[in-house]
Amino acid sequence: MKSRQYTVLTIFVSLLEGAAIATIVLWLLPQWGVKIPVWGLILMLIAFGVYEIIAYRLGRRALFRKSMLSPQVGYWGKAATPLAPSGYVKLEGELWRAVSNGPNINQGDKIVVVGVKGLTLFVAPNEKQPQP
Repeated sequence: MKSRQYTVLTIFVSLLEGAAIATIVLWLLPQWGVKIPVWGLILMLIAFGVYEIIAYRLGRRALFRKSMLSPQVGYWGKAATPLAPSGYVKLEGELWRAVSNGPNINQGDKIVVVGVKGLTLFVAPNEKQPQP
């Protein structure tokens, strides 16, 4: 999905959701005996707008971020959680499920990928500094 399409779709959906909120507050709730003043509706729509802006920015950043499709043997990173023997590692900013082939690995320790099976990485401690 291109950036422009994402933006237009997000604006359209946000307007529909805002209209649904206004319809519920102005039409449906009064039928059930719940009366919300106009200033309350305005505050709700402002809060919803702020939420939508934050969600748009985070979603756009995640949607258009280049991902590392498949880590290979030799990739290096750090343990995000302790691996005793399984946990999570961080490679190039991405979190991956991992299993330690040897000794337990502490959080923050350097690791190197020694095998890959599906979405699980097999890692070992990496004592030397990675090559750029």
